[in-house]
Parts: sequence; structure tokens; C-alpha cells
Amino acid sequence: MVLLRPRSGVIEPAPVRTESYFSASQIERARDYRRPQLAIYGGVLAVELGLLALLVARPPARLRGPFRRPVLAGAAAGAALSVAVSIAILPLQIVSRERAKDVGLVTQSWGGYARDKSISWGIGAVFAALGAATAVGLMRRYPRGWWAPGSVIVVAFGAAAIYAGPVVLDPIFNKFQALPAGQTRNDVLELAERADVDIGEVYSVDASRRSTAANAYVTGLGTTKRVVLFDTLLENFTRDEVRLVVAHELAHQHHRDVPNGLLYVAIVAPFGLLAVAQLTRRLAPAGAEPGPAILPALALSLLVMTTTITTISTQLSRQVEARADSFALMLTGEPEPFIDFEKRIALRNVSDPDPPEWQTLLLATHPPTIERIGIAVAYERGAR
Repeated sequence: MVLLRPRSGVIEPAPVRTESYFSASQIERARDYRRPQLAIYGGVLAVELGLLALLVARPPARLRGPFRRPVLAGAAAGAALSVAVSIAILPLQIVSRERAKDVGLVTQSWGGYARDKSISWGIGAVFAALGAATAVGLMRRYPRGWWAPGSVIVVAFGAAAIYAGPVVLDPIFNKFQALPAGQTRNDVLELAERADVDIGEVYSVDASRRSTAANAYVTGLGTTKRVVLFDTLLENFTRDEVRLVVAHELAHQHHRDVPNGLLYVAIVAPFGLLAVAQLTRRLAPAGAEPGPAILPALALSLLVMTTTITTISTQLSRQVEARADSFALMLTGEPEPFIDFEKRIALRNVSDPDPPEWQTLLLATHPPTIERIGIAVAYERGAR
């Protein structure tokens, strides 16, 4: 993480008061919504950990075998485990969705939600089956050192997912349309030229079919790299505000944040999988041969390790996002629209503008809204 953290180009935020930009009622509404949502997130994680721990302590007899084809049996067990976990956390996800609907964030029908869930469960089951079969095969071939080739496979899968995701998986759930000729597209091309970035393509996505929330992101590698803007962003924010969002996403391209993210995976994967291998060995049933019986222990170890690594990686992510904010301000020179956008997007997404420090430290991939406003204020003061 130290190797990849930004060493320059980050504006130190000025200290600003939340109450100077948000009313007491706006802050209260956001916290009344977000704090229970955070508790639900913790509940989901607890259910996942609890179910996997139960399966480790009392593995189903069906997992014990013997199996004529343990790799194939592992694939079936992996898929079943994925579906079981998805079903277990569904009630909490429904509660979370209902709360989002109550504050006006959800626009999708229950039928559409059920369709999306079914598809995502199916895709998750396929990936879990492939992962379980690969893990069982590697464990049988390299009982002690399976984590080493496993880490290579993880990195290769990550690269393939980033490359193919925008053209294979994303269109399953949303419709993407290249920005037509017009003012917004001209703005994107002009900003990209000034940023010295080859953006590939810029798309709008029909996010409004599920939510009123607005956002944008950069994704893909090589020929699939692209900037994606939510239609809710294009329809509800001013031209200057959209330009700033585009400039922020161009910063990720300029600083090669997507390839650097893959490099981060390549750095942490061997250490992470080594820890997973050690924990799996301790949790697995005594004397168990590599096969379905060992998969609950492997799944629990992976969940513990990925949660830990994700918590660590958020520290890097916040620095990267602060650099992108700084880049957007320096590229456009427009701190006032930046501040207006941060205020409006927080209200639209019902986000807590100044969450507790522990929450930011452990969970936040972006700086808090009030800190991002502080970056703009610092830039404005320095530009005078």
C-alpha cells in the first residue's frame, strides 16, 4: 500500500464546519438513514461468518464423501455454498432495500429486483463453482504450496474481470449508450485532451431504472476502458458539476488507477492466500482430504482475509480519491461548482456528510463529503 499511495497532487483539506454547508435537519435525516444501514451491513457480515462457522463446526455429512471425482464434487459444493449464503443474507438485504425505498433511493420494482438477484446468484454460483474446483485441484496437486499458483490465478482472474466486465457482465444488468454528439461529449473530449488522457469511450448508464442516486465510475482495461456516467447525474446536475465529475474520473485514467489497482491485487494476493492456507489448515476437519469437506473452512478463511484486506485497502482508496478530487479542481479551476456538487450529491444519495472517524477509517473508500468540500475550500484560498 505504501508503494502505491499518492506522493503528490493531493490538496490538504481546509478545516470546515459541517453546519456551514448542511442544515441540522439534513444531517439528521442522513444519519437516521445511514446508521441503521451500517448496522444491517454488520448484520450481513455476521450472518455470513456465522453460517460458515457453523458449517466448519458441523460439516454436513454429504460433504465428507468419499467422491470418485472430488474436483467436480468441489465445484457442486462451491455453487451450493454460494447460494446458501446468498439466501441466508437475503432477509437483511430486503430490509435494507425497504429502508432505501422509504427515503426515495429505490425505483426498481420487486419483479426487477428478483430478476437481478436471480441472475447475480447464478453468476455467483458459477464463479464459486470454478473457484472451488480450482482450489480443490490445486490442494490435491500442491498440498502445502497451493496458495502460490492460486495467487497467480487470482491476479489473472482479476485482470480478466476488469477487461471483460464492461462488455460481458455489466450489460446483463444495465443498458449502456455512448454519449451522443453534443455539449456533454464535447466537454468530455476537451477535458480529456487537457488531462492528456486517452479515455477510450464515454457511456451513460440507465441507473435510474433502479435508483435515484447519482454517480460515475471508470472501468476496463485496454480496448474496454471507459468512463461511465449515471443518467441520473446527466439529468439532474448542471454542466459545470458534470464537468467536475468527468474531470475526477479522468484523474483515475491519468494516474492509471485501474492498472494500479490490479498491481495492488498482485502484491497482496500471495500474502493473503498464504494466510488463507494457514487458517484453512487449522479450521478444516482433522484428516480431511482436499475436497468438498474442506470448502467451508476455505470459504470462512477467505471471508475473514478479504474483509481484513478490504479494510486496509480503503486507506489507499481514500488517498487515491482525494488525489482525483484535487486533479479535478486543478483541471477545471472551479471550486464553487465542486462544493455545490458535493452538497447536492450528498443530499441526493442521503449520505452522512461527516460520519464518525472510525467508520471512515474502517469502511470508507472515499473521503467524507465535508473533507472533500475542505479540499475545494483549500484550493479556492490558494487560487486567490
